[in-house]
Amino acid sequence: MEWEKNRRRMVEFQLRECGIRDERVLEAMFRTPRHRFVQEALGARAYNDSPLPIGEGQTISQPSLVARMTEALELAGCEKVLEVGTGSGYQTAILAGLARRVYSVERIPSLAWKARTILESFRHYNVSIKVQDGTLGWPENSPYDAILVTAGAPEIPAELIDQLEENGRLVIPMGCEEKQTLFRLTKKRGRVEKEELGPCRFVKLIGAKGWPE
Repeated sequence: MEWEKNRRRMVEFQLRECGIRDERVLEAMFRTPRHRFVQEALGARAYNDSPLPIGEGQTISQPSLVARMTEALELAGCEKVLEVGTGSGYQTAILAGLARRVYSVERIPSLAWKARTILESFRHYNVSIKVQDGTLGWPENSPYDAILVTAGAPEIPAELIDQLEENGRLVIPMGCEEKQTLFRLTKKRGRVEKEELGPCRFVKLIGAKGWPE
């Protein structure tokens, strides 16, 4: 019950106050136990609005940023979504509750294994996870209605644009290594419309079309 109270407080006093309005996103954030996706020693901080380390030099993003990025995808429930950077699996779980199918790519095998295990324990059977270079996407299952990138890119990988469906949305942080700007790109008649969503900070997107390792 204490975890549930903490999640409700997170939704009502953090997410709503920072401007999240999509009720489906808010409900998904309430349903998903973030404390299960962090190290046990950090469980007491799971519902603070801050990123936390998950090992391998990676982090779980702060809840308000997860909610803002998810809301920007404008999911209705019928979409096929690509996530670049599975990490802890927390963002994946949020997407799984809001989309028809989620394909998630992670370059670090140990993180992919942990995420797959916990997602299966929550019966998120509409998720597939693959270990590979996420900057190249997952072309075999494209095109995607929405793509979410959970690491900071120096530029937009052309491969992700190519794998985006017509009228699809791509949400990606882009900028230098220390700070980025969150963008939403919408593909319309073969062209891309770009919209700024505000400043952010992520770990680097490493790969052939990202930062070098």
